[in-house]
Parts: sequence; C-alpha cells; structure tokens
Amino acid sequence: MKLLLGVCALVAFSAVRAEVYFEEKFLDDSWQQNWVYSEHPGKEFGKFVTSAGAFYNDPENDKGIKTSQDARFYALSTKFPPFSNKGKPLVVQFSVKHEQNIDCGGGYVKVFDCNLNSKDMHGETPYEIMFGPDICGPGTKKVHVIFSYKGKNLLINKDIRCKDDVYTHLYTLIVNPDNTYEVLIDGDKVESGELEADWNFLPPKKIKDPEAKKPADWDDKATIDDPEDTKPEDWDKPEHIPDPDASKPEDWDDEMDGEWEPPMIDNPDYKGEWKPKQIDNPNYKGPWVHPEIDNPEYEPDSDLYLRKEICGIGFDLWQVKAGTIFDNVLISDDPEYAKTVGKENWKATYEGEKKMKEAQDEEERKKEENDKKVKEEQEEDDDEDDDDNDVAEKDSTDKAEESHDEL
Repeated sequence: MKLLLGVCALVAFSAVRAEVYFEEKFLDDSWQQNWVYSEHPGKEFGKFVTSAGAFYNDPENDKGIKTSQDARFYALSTKFPPFSNKGKPLVVQFSVKHEQNIDCGGGYVKVFDCNLNSKDMHGETPYEIMFGPDICGPGTKKVHVIFSYKGKNLLINKDIRCKDDVYTHLYTLIVNPDNTYEVLIDGDKVESGELEADWNFLPPKKIKDPEAKKPADWDDKATIDDPEDTKPEDWDKPEHIPDPDASKPEDWDDEMDGEWEPPMIDNPDYKGEWKPKQIDNPNYKGPWVHPEIDNPEYEPDSDLYLRKEICGIGFDLWQVKAGTIFDNVLISDDPEYAKTVGKENWKATYEGEKKMKEAQDEEERKKEENDKKVKEEQEEDDDEDDDDNDVAEKDSTDKAEESHDEL
C-alpha cells in the first residue's frame, strides 16, 4: 500500500511540473470528434475501430483504436494548440499492440507542424518526426526515428529492433535540448546518443585534403620477393600427364576411331606456379593515410533538437493484415512523467494480456485435443459399421448361394 501511495505521489508531483501538450487514451468513441480521416484521392483508406482486442487486462481501460481492414492504407490525424520545444525536452510516447501477429505493416506515428491538412494527409505530407515500429517479413523489424531537417527526412544511422509479438508495447522518444536523445521500449532504454553523431544532419567536420596526394616514392608493400630466391631446376612439371595404367581397347580401330591416346590424369609431381618467397620490405613506410582538413561547408547547429512548431500527430500507415491497436498517445516536455505514467500503465496491461492469452491458448489446445479425440472415435465407429455391413452382405450372399444350389 505504501509503495502504491509512493508511486501515486511521484506521478502527482511530476504532473504538477510536466507540460502535457497532447494526450489521447481512446477510452470510447469520442476520439472520432477530434481525429480526422484523410480523403486524399487515389488511396483506399481503412477505418479504425475502438477495441481492447481479443485479450486484455481491463476491457475498458485497455481500449484503443484498431485497424480493421486488411490490405489498406490508414491515414488519421488530429491537431492541437501549437508549441515549440525550445529549451525543453520533447517526449513522444504511445503504445502498439500487433494482436494479429503482423506480417507486414507500420506501427508508427508522425508528428506535424501546423501546415498539416488532415483531410489531405498522405505519404508525401511533410512531417517533423516519424517514430515507431515497422515490420515486414523477417528482414524488417525496426524502430523508425526520422527527423525532418532543412527539407530532408533523415533516418537514424543505427538499427533499433522493435518488438514483434502480439502484446502491447510502449514506445518512447525523448529529444533533449542538449542535442541528445533516448529511445525506450516498455520503459527500458534501447538506444541513446547524440543527434549529430547518429543522423546526417550536418556535413562531416573533417574532409580529406583535396590537395594532398600520395607521394610517388611511398612504398606501402609490407613484403617483397626475395631477390636471392631462385626457382629449382626440377620445378616445372606439367599439370596433367597420360594415364600410365591405361591401355588401348582391343576393339579400337585406328582407321575408324583415329589414333588412340591415353586419357589424362593429374600429375602427382605438379607443384603449380613458382613464386619467390617473401621477405620484409626494407623500404616499407606503412599504409598512407590521407590527411584531413576542416570542412569549409561544416557549420555547427546547436538547435538540431528544436522543432519550432508542433501542432499535429497522426497515423499514416500501410498494413497487409489489420488488427493493430494504438493507445496512450502522449506528447510532453517531462521524460520522467512519461516514463512513470507509461511504464506503470503498460506493465499492468502487458501482464494481464499475457495471462488472458495463455488461458485462451490453453482452452484452444484442449478443444483441439477433444475435437481430435471425437473425430478418431467417430472414425472407429464408422470402421465398425463398415465391418458389420461386410458381415451382413456376406451372410446374405451365402444364403443366396445355398438357395441357388437347392434349386
């Protein structure tokens, strides 16, 4: 009890100083009043439905929005009062449940500025951040972290593996004003570092000196042929020789078959191409390293983290097999608040889902075993009926033959 009160007190304290720019829990269908489907032409968009799924911890609190149609694009977004993360952390957090055991499809969100036109949102609509899991076959199971910078979408230079089971997982992106970042899954840090180091925001600080050239007399061969080494006189032998054990067939006709020649075999004395042995090169200087100079095109940017205007978030996805549930969307400036609230909610949901799913699987296993048993018993009964019919037919045939003999 004391532990629970302590957690609640911590959440309450964090909430006082946390700025929550946007939060959506999808507890009922009221989300449809604020979220807008895209009507962009040329796409067949799918619909979301409110659902906790087939297994859950709490049927009401675990409700989210679920993709409901296979082989569809999904484009749904909402807008909120604009803000900037200047001088403050930016936290984007949401949960994803691939209940359908997804084979190919996205599970990420996109964060937009105020230029977003929700009714025309599509794959080419500019965004500020794209974050979340993406799965397609065994080869693609990663977490996207993409930032827009000077008109380009920059992918992270690291591979972050996403969760690929059927349970709810919490994804958190934290961008700090010191140009560092963290990616968390289920409240645990899976990646972190510096924005400049892990994305190609800026050109390299150093480049190879275009004026520098490898000196003509630079010797980078570690070894050379031994000038004192000579090829042995008996070295040269043919690679193949006539088979000494072969003999001309008795029925061989020189006039008809031509002159007989024995087949060739590998020469056991063949030593291959002769090469002189190697010795250390007395003039070896090591590998030549191209000298570097400061890159004149490099300009530091202390605001790589900065998003001057954020006022929209949306799902812009393609899914082959529908069934993904999104929930607990949060945009805030307080990483600790997001971690505390997110992990506490996620843990209860995850454990409850797993318990219910395992119980369902056990019931299904028992049902399959019972169905198999019933089928086997039915087949045995059918076999017995067939045997009885065979006996009856034989008796009938025997009686008929007896009657015929009497006649």
